[in-house]
Amino acid sequence: MGILSPEPLQFFNSQGYLVIESFASSDEIESMMQRMEQLVDEFDPSSTASIFSTKNQQKLTDDYFFDSVERISFFFEEKAFGDDGKLKQPKQLSLNKVGHALHEIEPAFKKFSSSEKVSSLMHSLGYKRPVVMQSMYIFKQPGIGGEVVPHQDNSFLYTEPQTCTGLWLALEDANILNGCLWAIPGSHKNGLVRRFLRDKDGVKFDRPSPSYDQKDFVPIEVKAGSLVVIHGDLIHQSFENQSQKSRHAYSLHVVDTVGCKWAPENWIRRKVEPEPLFQLLISWRG
Repeated sequence: MGILSPEPLQFFNSQGYLVIESFASSDEIESMMQRMEQLVDEFDPSSTASIFSTKNQQKLTDDYFFDSVERISFFFEEKAFGDDGKLKQPKQLSLNKVGHALHEIEPAFKKFSSSEKVSSLMHSLGYKRPVVMQSMYIFKQPGIGGEVVPHQDNSFLYTEPQTCTGLWLALEDANILNGCLWAIPGSHKNGLVRRFLRDKDGVKFDRPSPSYDQKDFVPIEVKAGSLVVIHGDLIHQSFENQSQKSRHAYSLHVVDTVGCKWAPENWIRRKVEPEPLFQLLISWRG
């Protein structure tokens, strides 16, 4: 099943990330992008004004955000609204992301997310019963596509021991100008810095973010169809989109459910257990 040969697996283990070119076909990309275009066209922006910003994540305490775990919900860019509270441009150019259950609800996204190649990848990374905990369609809009501050995925999707892996699929070319990913190679070896916790008052980090030296980050420029595999402890970020081109991406976060425990204080609290991508069967011989 495993699709990773020893060399790329060794790179992932040493650097904390891996680029797999041409992971998604042009047909898969087209079907996901076309379906998202339809979903956005059908979306009534007056139904919500939920804004997503990685700089102010502790403000994300509304039920719309929490309920998005098992729904398809729409989140606007911080710079999308004028002083009058109205969108400054069409809704299609104002959204930050759509999440967090596309992989369960929408057939085009479900087909890719539960494909044999995704399962094979997780198998080759050593997963025994992996589940997708969240999915996001990220727009990175021209001109207003917001910065994503340095972070580790394990902060948000914590298991004991830690098992989160991010799968970031470029639906369009991603480069320095339009806000590609940046990462500190090897930073996953230094462990988890902080956690994002949910309690009765909302969500918060358990400690402030360290400051990072920008010269330690390297850009991960990729062509559409490339998959970036991200270790849960890798420190990564992206800057604002300063170009006139969007940078659409589809992101999945996977955790294991065998030999580890989902932390109850995570922000994600599902009513229904997610379906595993696969389950390894262990045979015992007496």
